[in-house]
Amino acid sequence: MAKLLIVEARFYDHLNDLLLAGARAAIEAEGHAHETVTVPGALEVPAAIALASESGRFDAYVALGVVIRGETYHFEIVAGESARGIMALTIDGLAIGNGILTVENEAQALARARPDEKDKGGEAAKAALAMMKLRQRFA
Repeated sequence: MAKLLIVEARFYDHLNDLLLAGARAAIEAEGHAHETVTVPGALEVPAAIALASESGRFDAYVALGVVIRGETYHFEIVAGESARGIMALTIDGLAIGNGILTVENEAQALARARPDEKDKGGEAAKAALAMMKLRQRFA
């Protein structure tokens, strides 16, 4: 049994609840264990994963959060830099599923977060598990 860490940027509670439900269901359906930590925002997700990876306690990671475009350039910075940080960690060998939604509005976020619609939380967990298996294959 593998152990996954879900790192959630909990800014929009109702949206994160949906992402988290999907991720947890996907992990549990495969018979794996999980733990969840919360960080202030999407920019902190890669740092939390990097810190957790030093413990050696986790086999894979699921990044969750929602970034909704606002009126300023901040959206581009948060969306781009959180994705860049996660990608850098994956290239370094960590198995990570990126479920940080970057959307134009709440309606788009809801459609992607709901487990009975696009289930991006579940998809991120499945991606983390797939990358974990691939890493094990090449070990």
